[in-house]
Amino acid sequence: MRRSDLLWLAAALLLLVASGIGVRDPWPADEPRFAALARDMALGGEWLFPRVGGDLYQDKPPLYFWMLSAAYEVIGSVRWSFLIPSLLSAAGVLLLVYDMGRRLAGRQAGLLAALTLACTVQFLTTMRSAQIDATLCLVMTLSLYALLRHLLWGPAWRWYFLGGFAAGLGVITKGVGFLPMLVLLLYWPMRRMKWQGLASIPGGGWRWAIAPLAMLLGIFIWFVPMLLAVASKGDPHYTAYRDEILFHQTVTRYAAAWHHHQPWHYFIVQVIPALWLPWSLLLFWLVPRWRDAWRARDARVWLPLGWVLLLLLFFSATPGKRSIYMDPALPALAFAAAPFLAALYQRRGVQRLGIALAGLVIMGAVIFAGAHLMGVHFARKVVQDANLHSAWPVYLFLVLSLTGLGAALWRKPIAAWLATTTALAITFSYALAPAMNPERSGSAFMHDAQAKLRPGELLGLVAYKEQFLLYVERPTVNFGHRRWQEGPVEGYDASAWLGAAPNRVLLVPESSLKPCFGASTDRQLAGNSAGDDWYLVRGTVDAGCASKGNAARAISYDPRAAGS
Repeated sequence: MRRSDLLWLAAALLLLVASGIGVRDPWPADEPRFAALARDMALGGEWLFPRVGGDLYQDKPPLYFWMLSAAYEVIGSVRWSFLIPSLLSAAGVLLLVYDMGRRLAGRQAGLLAALTLACTVQFLTTMRSAQIDATLCLVMTLSLYALLRHLLWGPAWRWYFLGGFAAGLGVITKGVGFLPMLVLLLYWPMRRMKWQGLASIPGGGWRWAIAPLAMLLGIFIWFVPMLLAVASKGDPHYTAYRDEILFHQTVTRYAAAWHHHQPWHYFIVQVIPALWLPWSLLLFWLVPRWRDAWRARDARVWLPLGWVLLLLLFFSATPGKRSIYMDPALPALAFAAAPFLAALYQRRGVQRLGIALAGLVIMGAVIFAGAHLMGVHFARKVVQDANLHSAWPVYLFLVLSLTGLGAALWRKPIAAWLATTTALAITFSYALAPAMNPERSGSAFMHDAQAKLRPGELLGLVAYKEQFLLYVERPTVNFGHRRWQEGPVEGYDASAWLGAAPNRVLLVPESSLKPCFGASTDRQLAGNSAGDDWYLVRGTVDAGCASKGNAARAISYDPRAAGS
């Protein structure tokens, strides 16, 4: 690896991904839940069973939470630590793409593939947020990379073992982490049909079982201790956790998803055209070259590309779809494109398209700035909703992007899109995020709400948002983090708890006041957060609701105490 290449990758990583770390707090929907969970895991030391607000969290396996907790342990600050796993994941993925491209077609191809991935819209949005999918993308890319090292340049049985082991780590990150192993389904027919570029791996025998066994080893790091702990506790809550995470959150979630329903063509029509920019535009030039590679039976191209198609088929088949599911396909797409990028980026048509794409974004900013100056309601409202007093971040973006575009046109026209996305990342990180943070994070709301509490009152949270947990400054109770699935039952339990002792108060969103708290006369507006008005409810409870509730469902939560 050339030092200059690594410096380019480091610069892209720092400007595009690391910019803004420490500037903002976790933002909904997922970041506050994961950050609070990891902080409590570090404080309480319960590493096998993640908890949200003291309630068992059975939606995802714990590997990402271990990484998040480790970052918190080292740094000691949620704000400065919660994006570190994603930053490290981005660095790992870019290095793997660079090295794979270098092996396929030389160091220039590797550098171009990695830099193109670095400024891809979906890659940036994932790696700049505290999402499980950033870590999943890393371990799945590592698994695919290691398997390809064996299948294309082998025999390399140690890499083959690592490929399986990384897939196992992927499973305990998110259940779909096994998917890189599907590349073996492509390898065997290609080998039988004598495709070009495959490694000569005579025989192998039992050693072909190494990767599947290594995958089980990676899974067992968490799976076996978890099962043993559930058996030793003999607690139905832990048994329910085990059954939920092993069955409901895997098989049932895939076959009969209960949310994020999308049509089968969702990824092809809605995700790839916009979120895969600039790759989605490069497809016009890449597809003919992939067609030629198919005719030439070039496995170097079609092993990773075929895996991308398998991934697309796998996620298109489930009714529940999110754009983020296809993140691991992007590095594999870069693998398949790397041999052609150097020639493509020399073409004037590709260069002009990159300049036009950057120009469209810049023109959009110019139009928005003009609309704001002319007092157009939409533009003024966007600025107001971002807690800004002027549109100065737009002007900052224009200065940065036009400067970058000018430099690109002077030296490297193909860098126009890279310069524009860099300007966007810097502007968002240091101009928009600080202004938006108090409201988006919920910190300002929780500070004001707690200031309205009376001395000695114990606060209970009803239908709460996970970001509230990061800013509670006193012991609280809540009634579980997924009670919305039970209709009004959480309100019944909260009513029973409120009436069971004096000096208790509930924080309730307006949307959850009925049926139990709508008639309360001792109700105080606490503020607005997450698109809802929130009220502090005290006093006499609804007898009908309280009689249906169970006060014992209240979960005590104090983030300041280890083991809360």
